[in-house]
Amino acid sequence: MSLHDNLERVLARRNEIETRLADSANLSTDELTQLSRELSELKPAADQSIKVKTFLEDLEAARQMIEDAGGDDDIISMAQEEIDMITAALPDAEAELQLLLLPKDKDDARNAILEVRAGTGGDEAALFAADLFNMYQRYAQKHGWKFEIMEVSDTGIGGYKEATATINGADVFARLKFESGVHRVQRVPETETGGRIHTSAATVAVLPEAEEVDIDINETDLRVDVFRASGPGGQSVNTTDSAVRITHLPTGIVVSQQDEKSQHKNRAKAMKILRARIYDAERARVEAERAASRKGQVGSGDRSERIRTYNFPQGRVTDHRINLTLYKLERILAGEGLDEMVDALITEDQTARLAEAAEHDG
Repeated sequence: MSLHDNLERVLARRNEIETRLADSANLSTDELTQLSRELSELKPAADQSIKVKTFLEDLEAARQMIEDAGGDDDIISMAQEEIDMITAALPDAEAELQLLLLPKDKDDARNAILEVRAGTGGDEAALFAADLFNMYQRYAQKHGWKFEIMEVSDTGIGGYKEATATINGADVFARLKFESGVHRVQRVPETETGGRIHTSAATVAVLPEAEEVDIDINETDLRVDVFRASGPGGQSVNTTDSAVRITHLPTGIVVSQQDEKSQHKNRAKAMKILRARIYDAERARVEAERAASRKGQVGSGDRSERIRTYNFPQGRVTDHRINLTLYKLERILAGEGLDEMVDALITEDQTARLAEAAEHDG
């Protein structure tokens, strides 16, 4: 479908929605909500479509003016000026429209569940996992998102074996979804007397938060174990069996939760994480099928894929998927410089999807 066809389709759909909303007395509350939301989502593309359409009409009118000028130099000069101005502005306007017409990731507007786990590298990997978790917490703060820690399994020396949080706010998943994968660190550990650089890693998973309506979980598919919560070093920190471990038998996904003193609260938190993991597994399966026929995709969602290296001696961070290196390690870990990396990843993804759309249209 050409850009012009898409443009007309967007404008026709907007007119159709506006006509239906004008007759709102015959709509149910759900229909009213759904149509209003679609109209709001359609607005940027519709406005840009009108801008491009106006440019094209004005261009045609200016060309016609030259034809009808009968050799009048003033009219021809004025019309040519108009043509030059439109010709210069049109490519950018069309490119902007192409971006707005790209299919949206239906999960972009969702909140997210962040999971960070220490990988290879012992204590140093756990310290790095804590650095990453804190980076995302500061990044969330910068964007005005709500960052709620669900569970932290610490090592007692400032490191995290694993840590989980929910992040709520505008476009959380859209901005964080490319963070999933293996993050590698190269630095001299404080315990290293010889000054040798060690390499260790942590795994980040960013899952779109799933609602109950998204994932239907049968109670018969769950095995729920309760046990006493334990602190660092394994000592019991609770006298009751408040900790909960839920196993989803069909997928083998296991979630444990012990931060709350109440078994009921731990179970609710565990179910929230379980629902997100099941939803994410299905999303990853669908994405893998699409990625098989699509080249140059930024994030496959594969947790085993090494995506980024943080090199402390050189103060640099390199994202291997887009070959981008920024010498802003401290600012990135402070959550301030991460946007530059995130914006580059989003742009790369959009470029790949535009190329795919052009290939498909061709």
